[in-house]
Amino acid sequence: MLDHILSILIFFPAFAAVLGFMIDKNSIRAYGVAVSTIEFVLSLYLWYAFDSNVSGMQFMEQLPLVPSFGINYTLGVDGISLFILILAAFFTMVGIASLTETKNEKNMIVTLLFLQMTMMGVFSALDAIVFYVFWELSLVPMLYIIGAWGGPLRIYASVKFFLYTFAGSLVMLVGMLFMAFFYYQATGEWSFAILDWYRLILPENIQLWLFAAFFMGFAIKVPMFPFHTWLPYAHGQAPTIGSVILAAILLKMGTYAFIRFSLPLFPDASVYFMYPVAILSIIMIVYTGMIAYAQKDVKQVVAYSSVSHMGVIILGTFAMNVEGISGSIFLMIAHGVVSGALFLLVGVIYDRRHTKMMDQFGGLAHVMPRYATIFGVMLMASVGMPLTINFVGEFLSLLGFYQQSHLLTILAGTAIVVGAIYMLAAYKKMFFGEITVEENRNLPDVNKRELVALVPLLALTIWLGIYPKPVLEPINSSVESVVQLMHDKSITQEAKSKIPDLIKGEMASTTSEGAH
Repeated sequence: MLDHILSILIFFPAFAAVLGFMIDKNSIRAYGVAVSTIEFVLSLYLWYAFDSNVSGMQFMEQLPLVPSFGINYTLGVDGISLFILILAAFFTMVGIASLTETKNEKNMIVTLLFLQMTMMGVFSALDAIVFYVFWELSLVPMLYIIGAWGGPLRIYASVKFFLYTFAGSLVMLVGMLFMAFFYYQATGEWSFAILDWYRLILPENIQLWLFAAFFMGFAIKVPMFPFHTWLPYAHGQAPTIGSVILAAILLKMGTYAFIRFSLPLFPDASVYFMYPVAILSIIMIVYTGMIAYAQKDVKQVVAYSSVSHMGVIILGTFAMNVEGISGSIFLMIAHGVVSGALFLLVGVIYDRRHTKMMDQFGGLAHVMPRYATIFGVMLMASVGMPLTINFVGEFLSLLGFYQQSHLLTILAGTAIVVGAIYMLAAYKKMFFGEITVEENRNLPDVNKRELVALVPLLALTIWLGIYPKPVLEPINSSVESVVQLMHDKSITQEAKSKIPDLIKGEMASTTSEGAH
């Protein structure tokens, strides 16, 4: 099993989804929970067998697909992708377990299992074409989830989501083809293997163009300002489970791809575009935070908050040092946990009242104390309260970029202030004061099914906020390798000064060894 654990993680949900069509509709929920639980246990086994002292790829698999063009089915994980894989398995399990009664429940669960296959494929693929195939396939299940189970504007939202992300992906594909062509020019062989591309040193002018091509695909997926306009529609119209998976996992494809592709392949271009990208990130952080404050729909508040926090992740990624990149990866995980929990919590109240307008609530803490407590803790985590999971990632991301620009980091730090303002304002409107709407007086508190989904997220939020070492240790080891690779490949003195040599013992407590 160890030799093919990644293939099992990818194709087991797809195989189970096909079998799911033959399962009785009364048993499909139990079947979906069982399948996703097995998948999650397998992902935990991946963590158990993972060697934190190795910075390179582990559990690698390779099978020739089109050998003459260097296209192979190549898989592997390192500390950068390990926990995002586990998070994808975890949220699929939580999402199916917390699924409320819905029309065509069988189709929903089968679609979620197919979506899980594509997510596992994206974060495991080490061949650019295989990566691209899974990347594009992930659009189809999410398009269907929004279009079939979404709100009144679901068709508009799903088509806009598809067109934006598909257009960016096509530009990214052109960049991949050129990357393979330049590799052929340098070596005389075709290869789409990402690890082969890492050895290629390109002139700075070529790096700039290729960086821009890859940037289009990744920035739209994140989504970065000004490509973010599809996300509020997608979140606003998607069913609860769609918003949870979108925020917790699918947005991380873009930030993960920056670290897997853009930084190590184009180190000089990454430094060249560092400040423009940082400025876009700060606009994301502050601008979308202000928009969140103006919202009357609590789900839109969480949606714009999600975009704001993604800006901090991008800022940490382009810090070009171990602290910043490790912080951004940890914040990806933290953002997944916290934003996923917040969308679940919005779904809880929507199931009871069928409205997301904050003026329809007020005084909920009196009738739903457990719900108010969980919501309050997740809200504190979202604004970066110390001893919660988001604080660790945000602190490291901002600390990393502080080494590049004090002023821009201080501006980005306003995210914490702005976030606290709009989140606390939303919480006050919904939970404090007198009950003014009679329908709210007899609302039931969170039930056992909802607690099964929310309590693990609550525990993760506190545990990793207090003791992040089990997750940070494997991440640091792999990030050290990426930063050193970037420094070694840099051909300009400016880039070398921006990508510092690693200081032994800083951040990581393990020895880097492995593929790089």
